[in-house]
Amino acid sequence: MTTYFITGISTDVGKTVASAILVEALEADYWKPIQAGELDNSDTKKVQKLVSNSKSKFHPNAFALETPMSPHAAAEIDGISIDIKKIKTPKTKNHLVIEGAGGLLVPINDTQTVLDLIQPSYKVIVVSRHYLGSINHTLLTVNLLKEKGLEVAIIFSGNEHKTTEDIIKKMTSVPIIGRIDEEPYFDKNVVKEYAEEFLRTQESHGFFKN
Repeated sequence: MTTYFITGISTDVGKTVASAILVEALEADYWKPIQAGELDNSDTKKVQKLVSNSKSKFHPNAFALETPMSPHAAAEIDGISIDIKKIKTPKTKNHLVIEGAGGLLVPINDTQTVLDLIQPSYKVIVVSRHYLGSINHTLLTVNLLKEKGLEVAIIFSGNEHKTTEDIIKKMTSVPIIGRIDEEPYFDKNVVKEYAEEFLRTQESHGFFKN
């Protein structure tokens, strides 16, 4: 079974919806190691509401922080320090989708970042959304992951921007799993449609194969 780590090029780029689609597509388990803020409507709860299959399990956060800030700062407000040794990957015999917090270099304590949560065996999916500067952020993210020897793919999120996406494809040469359009809403049916579409592209990129 494979573990997929979902990261973004910035915050609010669509990681949670992308995670829900992949959980549905693979009937995978889901885990958000660090949740900062929105504990009443956490990303885990959001993904649960968007997933139809009955196989997926949703594992508890290693750290659930009160304030919607960078994890290191939210933890300081809560009077704790995030010890990466306490963040243990859930044991499962299923595929596992892990959703990160923000981008790769978001600090989780004074010395470590989200990147330090990614193990060498993980496959990493980068969610890229078009905005001024997004090409730079996408290339920096993908290149850093490649330098670490990790297997990487991209999901595009939001309205299509062809010139941006074309140059990212050319300069990264990584598989493109698909795109998540700017939908009026996301519910179980919409997520299921995307899940089926992403599985159809499997034949061309093979990223979901063990």
